[in-house]
Amino acid sequence: MELSWDLLRPVMSVPYLPTLGPLHPDALSADLLADLLSIAGTGRFLPHDKDRRWSERKDEHLLDEVNQDERRTLIPTLTGRGVLRVHLYGGAEHRAEAMETAAKLAALHDAASARLVWFQADPDSVAASTRVQLRAFDADHPALPVGGIEHLDTLPEPVRATFGAFAAKLAGEGFAFLHSRIDSVGPVLTAVRDDRVVGAIGPMETMADPIGRARLLPQYFGVLPEYRGLGLGRQLWRAAMHWGHTNGADYQLLQTTAGGASDRLCQAEGLTDLGFVCTTTV
Repeated sequence: MELSWDLLRPVMSVPYLPTLGPLHPDALSADLLADLLSIAGTGRFLPHDKDRRWSERKDEHLLDEVNQDERRTLIPTLTGRGVLRVHLYGGAEHRAEAMETAAKLAALHDAASARLVWFQADPDSVAASTRVQLRAFDADHPALPVGGIEHLDTLPEPVRATFGAFAAKLAGEGFAFLHSRIDSVGPVLTAVRDDRVVGAIGPMETMADPIGRARLLPQYFGVLPEYRGLGLGRQLWRAAMHWGHTNGADYQLLQTTAGGASDRLCQAEGLTDLGFVCTTTV
């Protein structure tokens, strides 16, 4: 497989690599791309791949059919569940070509579905758009302690036992999956009202990034609908940032749905906007 960093970097508007997702801008390099190519199709993880904590084998891999010139780069990937994605780095004028490529490759690889992923500075008016945001932890970006938020493991047993019902109600936000792994992951921070868990964020874990800096990994984050609007989401998020700061994280990257509650919260908290990842079904 041939993929030139010198051709890719000028058309990369958002710090994002297929199969790895968003990255700190300083972590992008020709060496990282070479490492990614070296494991294509092997099922192996790179040491800094955030997905390592959930699986023993990498589900998504690069395909050989990369198409690249000085104007655009098309990078296809395929998951074990049969989802083919073509990642377009380049202007909107190349989307029709990229969609046609995705359709052809989906047929070639007998994929169950095909998607086009592209990158831009603003949310798309039609496609699903997630904002990539950076929260640094340094002297200029303090993460202060927050009261009223407790570790799940420290709650009284009757209250801790309500986490299962909470997770079931927010299964769509990933909490049912988290609950199934709760004994093998890092701490979960909780908001408790009326003697039950009504909000949570976690697991709280860090991992070294491609250049050795500690990254606070993404968390599942949610509040029960009947307890929203009380500021619990902001308390949980700030407590998570304080945990990251006090546990040696240098930064966190987040992907938030454009215009959603988490997106508005992160924007209000002053995170650095790194651009949008846009996805549509082919």
